[in-house]
Amino acid sequence: MRKAILHLKKADPVLRSLIDRVGAYRIEYRNPGFETLVRSIVYQQLSGKVASVIFGRLAAAAGDQLTPEAILKLTPARMRKAGLSKQKTAYIRDLARKTKRGALDFALLPGLSDAEVVAMLTQVKGIGVWTAHMFLMFALERPNVLPTGDLGIRMAIRKEYGMDELPNAKEIEERAAGWHPYCTVASWYLWRSLD
Repeated sequence: MRKAILHLKKADPVLRSLIDRVGAYRIEYRNPGFETLVRSIVYQQLSGKVASVIFGRLAAAAGDQLTPEAILKLTPARMRKAGLSKQKTAYIRDLARKTKRGALDFALLPGLSDAEVVAMLTQVKGIGVWTAHMFLMFALERPNVLPTGDLGIRMAIRKEYGMDELPNAKEIEERAAGWHPYCTVASWYLWRSLD
């Protein structure tokens, strides 16, 4: 990680200052499997506290085994009783069906390119590019992911670079040109700047 930090500090004086303020890089990774994507769907557009309660209830309803088979044994009504919306219930069931029949094979993901992972994950209803980027970063441990659609990244760039408005994807990509091949590390530091 030292190489990434040195590269970013040299490439961007704003990141250098941010890295010095935040300190050590301490990203936390998740298992790159089915349960992590279920968690991602549950947590979409909810506060962490509320999402944690709903996720806990769903896991308990599934017998603490969040597998495609366990999800598909639950009725949609039982999933709704755990606190999931009708839409998220449909998304998680679609994920379970696609995983069970092999359309989404978690064992293949580590060997695929970032673009191939995004294409495979986004075939599931409710999983968009943002969720795929988070999976690449926090489950597959990819070092060079730039989530240009993430509101936190946009807010942090506006704040750290003294911009009047939130940057769009093209502006973020231009600003990040020197961050490659460590955009994930830069993104982690930008998120920390909002803490």
